[in-house]
Amino acid sequence: MNEADHSSRRTFLQTTAGGLLVSTSLAAPDAMRAVESQPTISSNSIIGDVLRTQGRLSTDGRQFFEEQRAIPIAGKSQVLVCGGGPAGIGAALAAARAGATVQLIDVAGCLGGVWTVGLLTKILDTEGKSGIMSELLKVFSSRGSTIAKNTKGTVYDPEIAKLVLEELCVEAGVRIQLHTRLVGAVTDKSNRVVAVVTESKSGRQAWLAERFIDCSGDGDLAAHAGCRFDVGVGADCNCQPMSMIALLTGVDPSAIQPFIRESGSEAKRRLLKLMETNGVKPSYRAPTLRHLHSGIYSIMTNHEYGVSAFDAGAITEATIRARKEIHDIVDGLRRLGGPWKELAVVATAEQIGVREGRRIKGRYEITAKDVATGLRHEQAVCQAKFPIDVHALDGKGNKEISKEFKKGGLKPYDIPYPSLVAADVDGLLMAGRCISGDFVAHSSYRVTGNAVPMGEAAGLAAAVSLKKGRLPHELSWNEIKQK
Repeated sequence: MNEADHSSRRTFLQTTAGGLLVSTSLAAPDAMRAVESQPTISSNSIIGDVLRTQGRLSTDGRQFFEEQRAIPIAGKSQVLVCGGGPAGIGAALAAARAGATVQLIDVAGCLGGVWTVGLLTKILDTEGKSGIMSELLKVFSSRGSTIAKNTKGTVYDPEIAKLVLEELCVEAGVRIQLHTRLVGAVTDKSNRVVAVVTESKSGRQAWLAERFIDCSGDGDLAAHAGCRFDVGVGADCNCQPMSMIALLTGVDPSAIQPFIRESGSEAKRRLLKLMETNGVKPSYRAPTLRHLHSGIYSIMTNHEYGVSAFDAGAITEATIRARKEIHDIVDGLRRLGGPWKELAVVATAEQIGVREGRRIKGRYEITAKDVATGLRHEQAVCQAKFPIDVHALDGKGNKEISKEFKKGGLKPYDIPYPSLVAADVDGLLMAGRCISGDFVAHSSYRVTGNAVPMGEAAGLAAAVSLKKGRLPHELSWNEIKQK
């Protein structure tokens, strides 16, 4: 994706007694690219005539202009974290524990992001991770099932995760606001982020802070602030598919042990063969069944191709298709009888899993070469060990991509602090899969075992930069970690 149009991504404001006076006629990020597919309001219609007379309809009838309105300031903090997923948890806890006042905003009704709302149930690339990631694994293990203990917390119960994350954030003094979606960002004349705008049941609100951390996964805050970004690969910005995960019950784990992922690497192939032999054809060719506890399992066997992470309509259609596919697959397995005869869906994820959104331009870009050569960087915040994992870009597969970039295997590589620092605006850090990297590198570092230490680094950097009176990009990681 080309450089963002900064003029269309800024929100201009004036301070008023009641809050912020925001011009609301500006399009949200990526909206301009969808204009050609939008419905129009005819100029000779009654509605069109009225709106045009009021100056609230564009000449082509494709855009409606809202009037300026005062927006109440809902909160002020030293650090604001957008997104309460694994990266956001790491960022919020680190910043709060370092002494900063922290506001955490998330669109869901719980913390955890893909861990909880997405029912992920498996945390990848945790080996050698210390700090908050290690702390969370220990709690997930100690409060979880025998399976959680045997896997050192990497296979976890989403409900326990919800509770643990809330408890830790509350204990650290993090202010949490759920059910709230980011819809805008505000920069001042020096190109520094100073506020964000949200929508919720409380209406439109503004939140002020001195430092901001984008842990939204899709880079929403950075895009609203006017940062450049890349999406996918190639001229068509092709992205890896989305997947929906579900929880299942009704089978005895001892009766289906060969198909459970933790029984060995062949479990996926066995499950796929079982499905295909009996006329069940999953869209994901490496179906993964995990036993969580008692009679509860998670399953991931769905791919939704060509869905934009920024198109709510397309995501809605993908969600409906994915949920139907899950139920169809479970129905097919149940018809096998035997140990599968009582198989049932307990829950499908509220949020379909998104592998790729925006990759925000930072002050260092992690590349495929860095992954292939095992980058060693003097400002490393953590080390990634997960292999390159490019899921098929379409139903035909993408063996050429996998083959090209998997030559020679993977060498552990460093994630540098500058890749977490936005290049185009000041006072903004990123953590999680929206950090600065290319398509291939992203397919490795995007997993959540890396997201937490990235978030922890960003949160600490935000807090330390406040104490030192310098912006995050003006500090090196050595200065930050020494506090």
